[in-house]
Amino acid sequence: MARVFIPTQLRELTAGQAEVVAEGATVRELVRALDRQYSGLMERLCREGELSPALQVSVDGVFSRSGLDAPVRPMSEVHFLPVFGGG
Repeated sequence: MARVFIPTQLRELTAGQAEVVAEGATVRELVRALDRQYSGLMERLCREGELSPALQVSVDGVFSRSGLDAPVRPMSEVHFLPVFGGG
């Protein structure tokens, strides 16, 4: 199962856990599995069927432009991180 690191602002949905495990071949499948375990998580991570524009996803240390369609391996580490703007 993939290790998923939960941003601080979402940890109230995971009973304070910073790291959880879930199964899925893509980030989308992983988010669905997480939402079954931690109701409401998908609503906070996604907007209109896609990754929230306020978040980036990193799989195994690589930021993905594929968003929810990014592939996930069984031993992957997945991070949801806030997007930082600026110039």
